Amino acid sequence: MPRSLESLSPADGEQVATKNLLAALTAGRIVYDNGAEQVFDHSGVTTYVDRGHPTRGNWYVDADGRFASFWPPSYRASYDLYWMVEDGSIVGLRFIHCGDGSQFSGRYA
Repeated sequence: MPRSLESLSPADGEQVATKNLLAALTAGRIVYDNGAEQVFDHSGVTTYVDRGHPTRGNWYVDADGRFASFWPPSYRASYDLYWMVEDGSIVGLRFIHCGDGSQFSGRYA
């Protein structure tokens, strides 16, 4: 479990509260099921690396209190985030798209 999340004790599948989105996203590098990696910076910049090719975007908490991302020139999406917990430790995040319900998950590296 990333050190910055040690004070939290969510259940597996529990939604990440708006007040914990910053901590959840910036706790460390996230490795997704497809092998891509992503880092979320406190400044709102995010870098997604797929097969060695980095792409930079921005992230923020939207007006509804959800995680949102913007990838130039025009892609914008909001997601509900859920904790992935194993043996009492937070191991990652599950992202569910607010528009179409598609989902993906990633583990803290």
